[in-house]
Amino acid sequence: MSIKGNYQFTFINETDNILQFELAENNIYAKIMILETDIIRILFTDGEELQLDKTWSVAPGKSDVPLEGRKRLDTSGFSLPSYEFSNNNGECTVETSALKLNVDLNGFKISWFYREDSGWVNFANDRKTQAYNFDGSLGEGIVHYLKRDLDEQYFGLGEKTGSVDKHGKRYRMQAIDAMGYDAEYSDPLYKHIPFYITRHRETGFSFGVFYDNLSSSIFELGTELDNYHELYRYYQAKQGDLDYYIIGGPKVKDVTRKFSWLTGQTIFPPKWSLGYSGSTMSYTDAPDAQMQLNEFLKLCEKHDILCDSFQLSSGYTSIEDKRYVFNWNQSKIPSPKKMVNDFHDKGLRLCANIKPCLLKDHPLFNELKEKKMFITNSHNEEPEMAQFWDEIGAYLDFTNKETYDWWKGQVKEKLLDYGIDSTWNDNNEFEIWSKEAICHGFGNNKEFELIRALHPLLMMKASYEAQLEHNPQLRPYLISRSGSVGMHRYVQTWTGDNRTSWKTLKFNIKMGIGLSLSGIYNFGHDVGGFSGPAPEPELFVRWIQNGIVHPRFTIHSWNDDETVNEPWMYPEVLDSIRELIKFRTKIIPYIYSELRETSNSYHPIIRPTFYDFEHDETTFEENDDFMLGDSLLVASVVEKGKREREVYLPNNPGGWYDFHVGTWYEGGKKVEIPAPLHYTPLLAKAGAIIPINEAEVTFSTKNMDERGFLLFPCRGKGKSSYSLYEDDGLTNEYLHTFAYIHVDMETTEDEIQININKEGSYELPYNQITFHLPEKEQRKLTINGLDQNVGKGTFSYNLSC
Repeated sequence: MSIKGNYQFTFINETDNILQFELAENNIYAKIMILETDIIRILFTDGEELQLDKTWSVAPGKSDVPLEGRKRLDTSGFSLPSYEFSNNNGECTVETSALKLNVDLNGFKISWFYREDSGWVNFANDRKTQAYNFDGSLGEGIVHYLKRDLDEQYFGLGEKTGSVDKHGKRYRMQAIDAMGYDAEYSDPLYKHIPFYITRHRETGFSFGVFYDNLSSSIFELGTELDNYHELYRYYQAKQGDLDYYIIGGPKVKDVTRKFSWLTGQTIFPPKWSLGYSGSTMSYTDAPDAQMQLNEFLKLCEKHDILCDSFQLSSGYTSIEDKRYVFNWNQSKIPSPKKMVNDFHDKGLRLCANIKPCLLKDHPLFNELKEKKMFITNSHNEEPEMAQFWDEIGAYLDFTNKETYDWWKGQVKEKLLDYGIDSTWNDNNEFEIWSKEAICHGFGNNKEFELIRALHPLLMMKASYEAQLEHNPQLRPYLISRSGSVGMHRYVQTWTGDNRTSWKTLKFNIKMGIGLSLSGIYNFGHDVGGFSGPAPEPELFVRWIQNGIVHPRFTIHSWNDDETVNEPWMYPEVLDSIRELIKFRTKIIPYIYSELRETSNSYHPIIRPTFYDFEHDETTFEENDDFMLGDSLLVASVVEKGKREREVYLPNNPGGWYDFHVGTWYEGGKKVEIPAPLHYTPLLAKAGAIIPINEAEVTFSTKNMDERGFLLFPCRGKGKSSYSLYEDDGLTNEYLHTFAYIHVDMETTEDEIQININKEGSYELPYNQITFHLPEKEQRKLTINGLDQNVGKGTFSYNLSC
C-alpha cells in the first residue's frame, strides 16, 4: 500500500538517547527518545520549536513539578539505557533489551516489538496508509493512527463510562460539568487522562500509550470503519505537539505501575481522610445553614454514626441565590469560627468547597480584572466571560503567578485561618469555548485551548501549597472533581455528580477501574447518588456497602425532591448502615497501609480481578467485582432484590474464604455467596493477613485504636506474609518516623506458624495484638514459636515479648 504524498524523513543526529529526524519539505521534525528499556517516546514538532515547551504531567518518581512546568525535553529521572540503532535504506531500527521499533522513514510509520525467548514479537503498528497529519489532510489538529486488531482489549482513559474494555467505543477527552450523567453512556465527563492500555488476548502482552497533551481530544477505538484503510484506531487533539510514550508491559499491571511512576507519586493523606465524610448541598443552601450543620453533628451522635469529616458545599459562600468564592454568608453561618470549633470538638474536620470562577458581580471581580488575573479575550483583552452556574463569570488564570499567589492567600485568609482543615476544589472544568481565549502563560501568552486541562491541575497545586504553607507539620488533604494527568500528586478525587440508579452503582465500579488502571488511585463515588430521586432503602444500603471499600467514602447529594441522603434517612435500615460504617473503621488499617504502598510502589488500591490474576482469562470477562488491595475480593450487589451473589473466584491455587462466614471455596469457579444487607460481600484470598482496628468504637470514642489480624490460612502447605504500615496518621513526621509490623504465616496439614516482628522508630499506641482464625479452623497455632492453646479462634499476643 502507498500513502498520500511522499513524506521521506532523514536522520539528522543522535545525542543523549535522543534520535532526531527531519521532513524537510514540510518542516516537520521527529524525535525518538529512549528513556527506559521499556519506555520510548515519540515527539513530532512543526518546525524546531515546540508549541508547548513544558509538561506538568511527567514527573518520573517525583511528588511534584515546578509551577512553570518541567522542560519538555528534560530527561532527568530516566535511566537512559543503552540501545542499538541502525539506519539503512529508508528504514531505521532502535532496539533495547526489552523493546524494538522499526521505522519506515516514508511517513515515519512505526512497528513495535517486544522480546521473548523465541525472538521479537510484533505488538503494535502505525496505520500503513498515513499514520500522521503532516499536511492537514487528515483534518484539524494532530492525529496518530494505529492499526486495530479485533483480538485487542483497551483499558483506561481515566474516568469513562461503559464497560471496562473500551474496544469498539469512541470518547472525547474534554472536561465538562456533567451533572447527573448516565454512567453507562454519557461522554465526556470531568477528567482529562489521555492514556490507555492495549492487551492482546492471544499473546497476553500489554502496552500503554500516553499522549502528553492538554488540549481537547478524541479517542476512536473501533466505532469507525473505512474501506480504503485497514482496521484502525486513532487519537486526535485540537492543538499542541504530538508527543506520546509507548510503555511496554508485559502485563497490564506492569503498564499501570510504570505509567503511575512516570507521572509521579500518589499523595499520602492523613488517616482521618479515610473515615466517613458527610456532605450535602442542602445544609449550606438553607437559610439556617449553621443550625442544620450542628444538627448533623447531633444526629451522628444520637444514632452512633462514626464520622470523621464533613464537606462544606458552596452554599456557605452565597449572596442571595448565587455563589461567590471566598465569601462567607454570615446570615446563614453567623459564626464561622464557632461552627468550625463545634465540628472539631466532636472530632470532625471540615473541607470547604471553592470554585475557580468569579461571577461578574463578585465583590472582588473588578479588582482582579484591573490586575488582569482572569483568562482573557485576545481581541479586547477583557476577561473571557463564560456561563457558570446561573450567571456568567470569568475564570481565574492560574498561569499568571500573581493569580496563583492571590488564590493561595485567599485559601489561607478566608478558610485556613478560620480553622477549615481542607479544600474541596470543585467546578474546575474550565468550560471556556471561545477560540479567542488566551492565558498569561507565565509571561508567554498561550491560547487557552493549548493548555485547557492545565488549569484545574494548577488550581489544586495552589490549594495544596496554601495548606502546606499554612501548617507545614500537617499532611495536606484535598479533593478535586476535575483534573488531568498528575492530579494524583495533590488530591483525592471522585467520579463526579452521578445520578441515583442501580445502573449507576454498577457502572461507577467500572469507571473506578478505568481510573485505577490510569494511575488515579485515591478515589470514590458519591454514595447514594448525587442527583435525581432519593435512593430507595435497599439501593442506599447497597451503595454504602460499595462505598465503604473505596478510599473516599462520602455520602453526598442534591436530590431532585429536596430530600437529603443521610445515614439515618430510612429507620428500617439504620442498624445495617451503622454497622457498615463501623466496619469501615474496622478495616481502615488495611486501607491506610494500601495507600502507603500505593505511594511507595505505584500499585492501585481498587483493581480489576485481572490485575492480579491475569493468568486466568475468565477474569477479563465483564463483571461487577474488584479487588481491594491484593487480598480482598469485593462482590458488590448491583441488582435489586438479591440476597445472594454469584461471583467468579479467580484461579488462586489456595482458594478463597468468605470473609464473614469463613466458608472456603476453590478458585477458578463461580460460587453463590450470601449477600445480606448488613455486610459487604467479601472474599479473602487464602493466605491473606488482614489488619483491623479491634476497638469497639462509638461516635464519642471513634479515635480508639487497637490492633488485630484476621488470618485466612492455606488449607495445606503454604506461605504468605504481610507488612502493616503504622505512623501518627496526621503529620509529615511519617517521612522519617514510622513502623512496619511484619507478619509471616506458614501452614502445614497440622499447624499454623505465625512470626511477627516490628521494624521502625514509630512508637505504637498499642502493645497487644489479637489474631483471629476462621471459625472451623482446628490446626494448632504458634506465634513466634509459642503454642497458643486458649480461645476459640482468637489469640492475643504481647508485641513487646
